[in-house]
Amino acid sequence: MRICFVSRRYWPAVSGMSAYAENLLRALTAAGHEVTLVSQYRGDRAGRAVYGGGPPPPERVPDGVRLVALESLGEQAVSEGLPADFEADVAALRDTIVGLHAQEPLDVLHAQYGYPPGLAVLEASERLGVPAVVSVQGGDGHWVGTCCTTHRTAIRRVLRDAPAVLIGSPSFRAEVAARHGVPAERFTVIPGATDTTLFRPAPGRPPGTLGDPPVLLYHGRIDVRKGVLDLLEAVRLLRAGQRRLRLLVSGTGPDLDRLVRRARQRDLAGTVEVLGPTGYHDAPAVYREGDVFVSPTWAEGFSNTLLEAMASGLPVVSTAVVGVVDCVRDGVNGLLVPPRDPHALAGAVGRMLDDAPLRRRLARTALRQVAARWSWPVAAARICAVYEEVRAARPTPRKAPADGSAAPAVDLSCRFRRAPHLL
Repeated sequence: MRICFVSRRYWPAVSGMSAYAENLLRALTAAGHEVTLVSQYRGDRAGRAVYGGGPPPPERVPDGVRLVALESLGEQAVSEGLPADFEADVAALRDTIVGLHAQEPLDVLHAQYGYPPGLAVLEASERLGVPAVVSVQGGDGHWVGTCCTTHRTAIRRVLRDAPAVLIGSPSFRAEVAARHGVPAERFTVIPGATDTTLFRPAPGRPPGTLGDPPVLLYHGRIDVRKGVLDLLEAVRLLRAGQRRLRLLVSGTGPDLDRLVRRARQRDLAGTVEVLGPTGYHDAPAVYREGDVFVSPTWAEGFSNTLLEAMASGLPVVSTAVVGVVDCVRDGVNGLLVPPRDPHALAGAVGRMLDDAPLRRRLARTALRQVAARWSWPVAAARICAVYEEVRAARPTPRKAPADGSAAPAVDLSCRFRRAPHLL
């Protein structure tokens, strides 16, 4: 099968989307499929600073995958003080797919992220008669469509018309279906996954072991919406209670500078170490530096970092929010607290540090469940089954209206046109 996989972000952009894409591409080529990766990227200075962006390096693309890199020129208009032109990026992605199909016919188009890639893939699908699959993975479900009429129209068109829509968890499906008035049956739930051969416990170190002092680990996007600043406040509270501990922060994102400034203040000085960006294949070593993984996120589609931590043998403390409650059960394989509540977070971390039998039991249970439920062989097989289903019901090509009437009016008030990196 010839598959065109269209991603909003790929390495060197530090993102769960990048990790997901790399693992899926590797699984698809291993299964004998011919795969082309079309990836957007930010090439401007601001985009590189936020994402660790730039064109995908060929050495990070799995063997056998053809790479087509597309600079997000429309989005980068913000660097010139203009609103982001997402419509230009959608058109560039769509036309690139159409051109690839003309060179060698494609069997399935798969968009990672509902907008802009999802809309581009849907438009290409309608023109070519090639079936489309769209994965809704995070901000495209939580925020796109809450921002303006243009994006609400666009994302609802994708959710309504794409032949298959994949989503990472039942709780995320319920949120997106309710927000956009789309039947829950439109979504196929395929949970996230992790590479359990790459992420595994440190040799000779039983899951749940603590160092002296214990090390809390945050690894992921440095974004206020991931709760990372809530974590700093929780650490301050723990320190005020005379606890000895360290916090290791790994990652990059729009709030990195803000986090560094806060970590340097007197009440946290000497407690927080900020590593900055960490490459995907360097991440296992970072997990081995931690004793307890803390992810105080406000919302997820499905959390790659939680799965990586669980596969690495770390006990986890997270929040009872969409996309987390589907893989972490409070008191079973981790501890959950309400989001945006540093006091509750500090209490759960303190409980995890103090109760050794609980900590070890949670870590062992999580490790066992990741291997059985959330490994890549399981996820890839389910995604390939969806490809076969949509391929068997190939859509009829449709011509785009010559007058462009299908395109909604552009609402320039959208907050993401000023800060597209948050989309």
